[in-house]
Amino acid sequence: MKLTLFSTTTAATVGMILTAISCHTATVNSAPDTNTPSELRVSAPFADQTNQFAFDLAKEVNAEEGQAKNVFISPLSLHIALGMIMNGANGQTAQEIQKTLHLDSQTLAEANATYKNLMTNLPKADPKVPLRLANSVWYRNTFSVENSFQELLKQTFNAEISAQDFTNPATVGAINKWASQQTNGKIPKVIDQIQPDNVLFLLNALYFKGDWQTRFDAAKTIDSPFKLATDATTNVRMMRLNSNLNRVFRDTYTAFELPYGAARTDGPGYMMTVLLPAESTTADAVINNMTSAEWTQLQKDMTLGMFDIGLPKFTLTYEINLNKALATMGMPTAFTDRADFTKINSKGGLTLSFVKQNTFVAVDEQGTEAAAVTTGGVSTTSVQLPTLCDRPFVFVIHEKSTGTVLFVGKIADPTKYNS
Repeated sequence: MKLTLFSTTTAATVGMILTAISCHTATVNSAPDTNTPSELRVSAPFADQTNQFAFDLAKEVNAEEGQAKNVFISPLSLHIALGMIMNGANGQTAQEIQKTLHLDSQTLAEANATYKNLMTNLPKADPKVPLRLANSVWYRNTFSVENSFQELLKQTFNAEISAQDFTNPATVGAINKWASQQTNGKIPKVIDQIQPDNVLFLLNALYFKGDWQTRFDAAKTIDSPFKLATDATTNVRMMRLNSNLNRVFRDTYTAFELPYGAARTDGPGYMMTVLLPAESTTADAVINNMTSAEWTQLQKDMTLGMFDIGLPKFTLTYEINLNKALATMGMPTAFTDRADFTKINSKGGLTLSFVKQNTFVAVDEQGTEAAAVTTGGVSTTSVQLPTLCDRPFVFVIHEKSTGTVLFVGKIADPTKYNS
């Protein structure tokens, strides 16, 4: 299937800074390549646990942002970045990070094996759907980073490590240039300046671009009303599609899948699953009630049938500081002077000063199309009214065969570019 110049593009970067309580230094990374889709393996426990992390994060961020704001986060990008930080932590700090990531039932070695597999093989899961994962660590050139920590990040996370002069303004430009290059220019800036107590930055970049298997016909896109959370309405460009789609009907929401890439015989690949709340409830309620168990059951309950849908076109840039969300989720110590990051520098005295995420998403008619998926089900033959996403809705971009959730979003107002 020919890839268009621009279809659906999503990109995320996670930035973390370690601040010296009485110390100094930092590092950088690059992207994976090679290997075949058949080598991509994610254990069921890891998938279930990390999906629970994804929905826990979505709940915290959505609660922080409020009902009327768009939200778009990458749980995968954050998970990988925190995985790097976890490998530099000791004691209670490490335990809290591991528990927050829902990896407390796995050993660090087991978690690292999965991270390594994802870094190497997830970008190759579907040759028709470009995906890039990259990690970098930047540290102050007067600060000492343990060799064992550097080697682990290189070997497990394919991380680029770089010592830089943090007093040189060009370093800010170099870090932002790396983020921009890894996300095809969609995330042009992740930091504004380097503070005197900043000694190390860890970044993960995730870039995704997929065409729908079944494209929306641009000639059928029309102006249509969209009901906001405030009960006011705004006009949106509503794309329309009537095709064989996997879908499921719940009392509180309707869900349908839009596959990316070419139709596959070796199992499902990348999907966008849209969750449209019932008229009697809200997108916030859908997020708050979603769990890993419900998500897994949702995948099993999907059935294939003709489905007439409407999905707004939208483009969104988003930025959020995640300190509060992560502390609430179970890792407060990392952000205090009680933090233990002695695996990064044996002298200690380090704290995690911030974790933030910048994201971008654009959805249009070429973004990806729905085709048959290898899912057992019963096709409905009854005539149904079109299912229009004409009110706030939730969407999840994920790799179905491994259960890996890449992004979670809520569109409260498709006409808002910045949120």
